[in-house]
Amino acid sequence: MRNEPYIAIERSIIKQYRKEIWRPFIKGLQAYEMVQEGDRIAVCISGGKDSMLLAKCMQELKRHSGTPFELEFIVMDPGYHPDNRRLIESNAKLMNIPIRIFESDIFNSVADVDQSPCYLCARMRRGYLYDHARSLGCNKIALGHHYDDAIETILMSILYGGQFNTMMPKLHSTNFPGMELIRPLYFVKEEDILSWKDYNHLHFLQCACRFTEQTARELAARGIEKDGGDIVHTSKRQEIKELIRQLKKRNPFVEANIMKSVENVNLDACLGYVSRGKRHHFLDEYSAD
Repeated sequence: MRNEPYIAIERSIIKQYRKEIWRPFIKGLQAYEMVQEGDRIAVCISGGKDSMLLAKCMQELKRHSGTPFELEFIVMDPGYHPDNRRLIESNAKLMNIPIRIFESDIFNSVADVDQSPCYLCARMRRGYLYDHARSLGCNKIALGHHYDDAIETILMSILYGGQFNTMMPKLHSTNFPGMELIRPLYFVKEEDILSWKDYNHLHFLQCACRFTEQTARELAARGIEKDGGDIVHTSKRQEIKELIRQLKKRNPFVEANIMKSVENVNLDACLGYVSRGKRHHFLDEYSAD
């Protein structure tokens, strides 16, 4: 029993990566009150490094926490290639994660969408996950978004969306009343997740998107070798990642400052803002001052 690989994987989170992973994980849970007594949380697993780490962290939390709550580990198969599904199943077995797999036809549904298939796919995934989690008696779903995802989203919203938004650590579902979404890895950095993965010699799914795989085949046919992960990383998010890397060369606190910016919004110094669906303008109250 003590020689099982998952024992060492679990220990590495608590011991070797206590500072880099476990403490930021707990910090996020406590700062944003993500887990309450009586919760039944569906940990949503895509097969990538982030969601697999999240699953192990939530298992460790349940084992060591004084707050009673329940966990389910759900995997949605949107039409994966059999090899990708087998990789998810083998990693779950290796890491002692009792997954429940359910099928959907998302890949087929977005196959003929010319514009923003990724956006539509993500929206549909969220709905399927909420629905399946609710059918299992869960009141929350947990996703594996991390620190880098949050700060990149802030910059993407400014530079490409013309607005100031962030990826919230938790939120209420609009279409599934009574359900919530939480992001327990909110303060865990991607570089530390990668380091943990390599330390444990783990190999996870990079990108199982059918359209990414097709692009990879087309590039290979032209003599350009790239895997799915490389193709995904040519997106707008990769541009933001590179921008942050360049800024950090001059200011190592850039990431922390981006995160702090969404905690220190001064509405008195904003031309306008939206709250609960209503748009406000600084002139609305200007004369009163």
